[in-house]
Amino acid sequence: MTAESTPTTPSTAGEVPAQPSSAASEPAAAPLEVLEALRAAPARHLADLMEGASVLGPRGATLHEHEFAVQLGLRAEPGSPGARALEQVLGVPLPTTHGQVTGDLDGLHVLRLAPDEFLAVDVSRRQEPGVETACQEALEGIPGQAVDLSAHRTVLVLEGPGAREVLEKSVALDLHPRVFGVGRAEATLLSTVPVVLVRSGEETWRILPRASFADHVVRWLVDGMAELGSASPEEESAERSVRPAQFA
Repeated sequence: MTAESTPTTPSTAGEVPAQPSSAASEPAAAPLEVLEALRAAPARHLADLMEGASVLGPRGATLHEHEFAVQLGLRAEPGSPGARALEQVLGVPLPTTHGQVTGDLDGLHVLRLAPDEFLAVDVSRRQEPGVETACQEALEGIPGQAVDLSAHRTVLVLEGPGAREVLEKSVALDLHPRVFGVGRAEATLLSTVPVVLVRSGEETWRILPRASFADHVVRWLVDGMAELGSASPEEESAERSVRPAQFA
């Protein structure tokens, strides 16, 4: 044996040499508060644009992002054991009619997207790992589904006396209060982007686009808000138009 050699303990026949622990080689998971500080909401980079687009007055409107609201995608046949299990966990009945929203619009509420598809939204809490666990455990062994979709969509809040006017330029829905009252939700297109539209107050609307479309939707809404503060929106629109004035 040379001086550089390291003596080893001989193993018995058939014995597998011990392997180094993998736990020692794996990096420690970052604390949740560290990861939380690194999160970026889909429209956060447009916060200044939204704030600067705010319009005051009788036709005023403001736009902001409600970051990291809890959103759970739920699937269950109404009246089934799965639906009852979800209702027990949520403490909120699942909607039974098209456009209906159940629960607290300022807290946990459930939107009906299809006969057996629902979206539970909680605007009073921030999403964190495991928000779907209780629903999944309640569905153990019975048909149904619960998935954390909080990162799938963001929540944009458009409010003010001019909010409905902004939306009416872009969605093919009747937004009059007699048709689209507070506590109603619809899956629709805003411009060409699929969104979920919720009327959460007399002058407050929530728009839920997919995260990848948040930039486009914000810029579209900001553009629609621009004329609210104008005394002569038609004239200003004609001045900005690239077409000759006589065709504006």
